[in-house]
This record gives sequence, C-alpha cells and structure tokens, in this order.
Amino acid sequence: MKIRVMDISDYEKVYALWMSCKNMGFNNLDDSKEGIEKFLKRNPDTSFVAVEGDEVVGIVLAGHDGRRGYIYHMSVAEKYRKQGIGTQLISHCEEALKREGINKAALLVFNRNEVGNAFWEKQGFTAREDVAYRNKALAEIVRIDT
Repeated sequence: MKIRVMDISDYEKVYALWMSCKNMGFNNLDDSKEGIEKFLKRNPDTSFVAVEGDEVVGIVLAGHDGRRGYIYHMSVAEKYRKQGIGTQLISHCEEALKREGINKAALLVFNRNEVGNAFWEKQGFTAREDVAYRNKALAEIVRIDT
C-alpha cells in the first residue's frame, strides 16, 4: 500500500469509496469533480490517497484558509480498516498542514457516525460542546448522505 498526494485523476475512485462509506454527508456541487478539482488547486499538497495496486483504499481531503486546517471526507474502504491506514492518512495530512504553517485543524462528524467519532477521538480530536455549527447555502445544493 502506498500513500500519495491526491490528484483529480483519482476522483472517480475516490467518489466511489466515499459513496460506499456509511454516515457521511456530501453534496452535488462541492463534491462534484469540478468542486474537488477547485479544492485541490487551492490546496494542492494536503489531500492524500492510500492506493493498493490501482485501487484507492483510503482518502483524506484536507486544506486550509491560511489560518486553520480543515479535514473533509476521510474514508477507508471497509475491508482495509483496522490496519492503520486512516492513522497514516491523518499523519500525512497533519504534517502537510504543519509545513504550510497551520497550527490547528478542525473537522465535522455526524453524531450518528459512531465509527468515525471513535476514530477521531483516538486521533486526538476532541468534541467541542461550547460551539454551534451553522451554515447557509449560497446556491441550490442537493445533499447526498450515505
């Protein structure tokens, strides 16, 4: 298994992996090929894929705004879980963010995603009880929940 920087040519395999993972949320604009390509151009060195042969078995999409790092849609194929792939992906992502001068990273996980929340807790990400997450759609967006 090899971990490398994600390229837009990985999109179809990455998207298929995302859709196979339960309790995640996507949308038709930001997570389209065009949306991910725009994200990767803005953050070319902070997202990684784990590849076994020609199969993408893990993905972490990460970037920053110059101040904070953000992690999106981290997934490992079910049959490859419990092998340390997720931990390796997060390590690569954290190191890439540090190289870019980022000192703190954040992420969102659905409350119902018990597997994801347990993973993030193990990685040292703590839940905050003192904030409320809010968002507002600026375009017509179709949610895609897995």
